[in-house]
Amino acid sequence: MSCIRFNTPAQREQMRRLAPSMLTPEEVAAMHPAPPVTESKIRRLRLLAKDANPKIREAVASSYNTPPDLFEQLAKDPDAGVRGCVARNEATPCDVLRALVDDEDEQVRSFLAVNYYVPEDAMERLRDDPSDQVRALVKWKTGLALQDA
Repeated sequence: MSCIRFNTPAQREQMRRLAPSMLTPEEVAAMHPAPPVTESKIRRLRLLAKDANPKIREAVASSYNTPPDLFEQLAKDPDAGVRGCVARNEATPCDVLRALVDDEDEQVRSFLAVNYYVPEDAMERLRDDPSDQVRALVKWKTGLALQDA
């Protein structure tokens, strides 16, 4: 016996009629507000940024609430995974993103290449990156940007 359920055309039409309307991201955010960022949360981020486990530091580098000075610190982390999280975080300050253009790790520069908040001067430098992968991602991203224009 099959576990796949087949609906009749009438049932599918009824489901379409009763389907909820699509909400915009702003409407969803208004329905589910994020908790306020408190000093306690910032203290925890500062503490976790020093953790020996790189996965914990990656979590801090991925947070939109990370203070700018922690992004600077994490951009110099010995673990490429941590630096990659800094590179792809949309909340990372532009100066920190610019500094990551020279990162030794191709994966970090690849994450940087697809971050829409990377300043144009940094993207120009990534266009000439020694890595084929990074250059391809820059080309892909700029191609998408041209389609959106």
